[in-house]
Amino acid sequence: MQEVEIWALIPFALMLLGIAICPFVAGEWWEKNQNKLLFSLVLGIPTAIYLYMNGMGDRVVHQMLYDYVPFITLLCALFVVTGGMCRSGYISPTPSTNTAILAVGFVLASFIGTTGAAMLLVRMLIDINRARRNKIHTMLFFTAIVANCGGVLTPLGDPPLFLLYLRGVEFTWFLHLLPQWLFVGAMLLVMYYIADNHYYKNEKKLALLLRQQAAKSGTVLDEPEEQEPVSEKSEFRGLVNVFYLVVILGAVAFINPGQIPAMGEHDAPLYMKFLREIVLVSVIVLSMLTTKRSVREANHFTWAPIVEVAVLFIGIFATMTPAMIYLNANAASLGLDSPWQFYYSTGLLSSFLDNAPTAVAFYTIATGLPVAEGVATVAGIPEILMKSVSLGAVFFGSMTYIGNGPNFMIKSIAEENGIAMPSFFGYIIKFSLIVLLPVYVLVQILFL
Repeated sequence: MQEVEIWALIPFALMLLGIAICPFVAGEWWEKNQNKLLFSLVLGIPTAIYLYMNGMGDRVVHQMLYDYVPFITLLCALFVVTGGMCRSGYISPTPSTNTAILAVGFVLASFIGTTGAAMLLVRMLIDINRARRNKIHTMLFFTAIVANCGGVLTPLGDPPLFLLYLRGVEFTWFLHLLPQWLFVGAMLLVMYYIADNHYYKNEKKLALLLRQQAAKSGTVLDEPEEQEPVSEKSEFRGLVNVFYLVVILGAVAFINPGQIPAMGEHDAPLYMKFLREIVLVSVIVLSMLTTKRSVREANHFTWAPIVEVAVLFIGIFATMTPAMIYLNANAASLGLDSPWQFYYSTGLLSSFLDNAPTAVAFYTIATGLPVAEGVATVAGIPEILMKSVSLGAVFFGSMTYIGNGPNFMIKSIAEENGIAMPSFFGYIIKFSLIVLLPVYVLVQILFL
């Protein structure tokens, strides 16, 4: 088995620290995407050279060509297609409205994927709340609820589940996770409603106070957030992109080695190996050509968010390759045998590594464990361990910005629209540790 030295994980640690610290110590420099690319290459290229020199160059090639390229192509396709759909008309940004949107996204995530649901709804949610003073909490809960936790009911929901499906888990088995899905969804939606209702009432009180002070001073108060349109009919534009979204979902579900074995053959031509990506790039081009520019302008569409994600994840995917090799080589010696150990171990690494290969790694460990007679199994491992790995990979992907692909995308889109999102560590300390982790601990106590 291929192994790496422990010090080979240093570039990955520096990559994470850079994402966390650079916005503070070199904010103006870090704002430029070309500098983020430079940072990624400075750490990624030496890592690749080290692996090549130690006979593991094939792992780098596989990571970048067969993991990174499909990852960023899918994100880009969803980003472009959803950026071509625009809703006009006034919707009151009340706590009930916002909670309903998050609930819809939570349900959709299992059927059109967490990335698809997040990209479909994030701009609409930002637009509806454009006049609200407090919006950061909405983006944070949206990241957890829609971009992560909602995707556990089908293999289409999140990549780790799809890889487990390809290893023998029945498509409908994931419906067994319905109790945990409902529990986490209900907990987070209730918590969000309480928080948003608190902020909403404070905003109303502040607006009333400002008007009273303005009236006393005889000044005219210009507060556009209080100027609610009387009756503007809601309208959706760019509906041709709904068709493109369906094509994307179909490509993910049906254009893969599990459905088309020729794609997985070692000597398959490149066009066959990247058939799905060819379809997705075609969708990107068609969406750009057939969507009116005015629709994207109304949506505040620019390429900056997807470019930022692309250049940062080049470094993340390259530098995490030694970490994945180290995990595969040493995971069996970790002494894991209990559901809670698989749940938290999968969750911890899924928070910082790609949750798809992490789920596969711990599934592989579970296949080597003895199975007691009469214990229900799924794809060759005890069902309770399959639940632990699946839930840990999906839920804990929301613990950091890099835990799941759409997380960083949501952050970038929100910041481009003037929402000051927390830093890398700020997100963990102020949100995931105090809001998400207690809910996930309850899942383990109650269900695993």
